[in-house]
Amino acid sequence: MNSPQRPSARTRRPHLPECEKPPQSNPTGNDLESSLLQIFTDHHHTSLRLRETTVIETEKAKKEAARVADLLVDKVNGGVQESFVNEKRIEMEIRSLAASIVRFMKQSDQWLTATHSINTAIKEIGDFENWMKTMEYDCKSITTAIHNIHKE
Repeated sequence: MNSPQRPSARTRRPHLPECEKPPQSNPTGNDLESSLLQIFTDHHHTSLRLRETTVIETEKAKKEAARVADLLVDKVNGGVQESFVNEKRIEMEIRSLAASIVRFMKQSDQWLTATHSINTAIKEIGDFENWMKTMEYDCKSITTAIHNIHKE
């Protein structure tokens, strides 16, 4: 079997993009080649302009998205900030009420002590009055006994 003959090996050249390849001169297809080169160049420039436009539009969209995000964050933070201020105000009110409660508890304890003292004094007065009545009765009894003894 005969193996098919391979074409001779080509020399490797570095691959250049079409826009960077030097124009080749061909006397027979110069018009066709220049037309194709012109179409390629136009396409390349159009692609570059489209890429630049896309980059600009993307940057605009990113800026708009960032602006919207900032507005949303500001809106949410406004509510959070208002809640924080309300929380601080409530905490101050709680501290004030706690101080008032402590003051009223002390005052109530003082009143309770005063009423206890008054009750004790009233009891003592009642005891004294009862003692006085007892003494008066005893004195009357002694006086009556003396009168009875004296009459006899």
